[in-house]
Amino acid sequence: MSRAVVYETFGGPEVLELREVPEPHAGPGEIRVRVTAAGLNPMDWGIASRPEAAARFGITVPSGFGYDFAGVVDEVGTSATGFAVGDRVHGGALGRAAADFVVVRTPTEATEALWHTPEGISDEVAATLPVAGMTAAAALAAVDLRSGDTVLVGGAAGGVGVFAVQLAKLAGARVIGTAAASTFEFLRQFGAEPVAYGPGLADRVRTLAPEGVTAATDLFGIETAEAALALGVPPERISTVAAGPNPPGGVRATGGIDAGPDAMARISDAILAGTITVPIAATFPIEQIRDAVTLQAGRHVHGKLVITL
Repeated sequence: MSRAVVYETFGGPEVLELREVPEPHAGPGEIRVRVTAAGLNPMDWGIASRPEAAARFGITVPSGFGYDFAGVVDEVGTSATGFAVGDRVHGGALGRAAADFVVVRTPTEATEALWHTPEGISDEVAATLPVAGMTAAAALAAVDLRSGDTVLVGGAAGGVGVFAVQLAKLAGARVIGTAAASTFEFLRQFGAEPVAYGPGLADRVRTLAPEGVTAATDLFGIETAEAALALGVPPERISTVAAGPNPPGGVRATGGIDAGPDAMARISDAILAGTITVPIAATFPIEQIRDAVTLQAGRHVHGKLVITL
């Protein structure tokens, strides 16, 4: 037997349970990973709490929990390629990451991902990268971000936002990030110019950047996208990741699945070079999964939360 976080009904953190489950094994074409860390994302508790969100991903109850994980390969099935027992890896497994073991196929499928973890990157950091890093990369690629741009980043202090801010700075852009006033100093550490979200956002941005904004990405709802439209940013240079498939004004909907094939390698190389910092706000043992999800659902976490096993 092994352990996994599961839920039998949709709801808040109270529906999550750490249970003994049959130990999974790698079959033909599969890799089993002994999980050491699992990164939390808003999508995880969004899926667990809203049946309509779960349905978009094909998830029904009972279900496991989480997507991002890191650990060590401990079983390799026949015909599985690219990985060997003992390899340090990180990746994603939809609805299965918060568990002692994760089994993924090679090559990975749409709801899975697996990469080797470079030496010099801890499992805790590696477990934060798949959703947040790839989503940030996709959001900036969707607007063709380039050197000299002034980009408005909505939700800049969140788990995806801290990657988007730093990737944009590496690209040579000026970054204005929306956030609560309590996070302004946190954002300035990453080179962003903070601006308060809420009513009047477009006017505040116009004051901060009278020469104009050339691109925008909204990582939380549609407020930033609407402000960017009001500021005259062309729709094709505005992206959203949380507004559904039909965002307002013809702006571009995107997500981590749209990230380029080299996105993870670029992020890992930047972490190793010290040009991207991954802020881990807190770590929780898997036994405290409810506490961790409660904290994240409050939407006031600066950076990433990680579950350790």
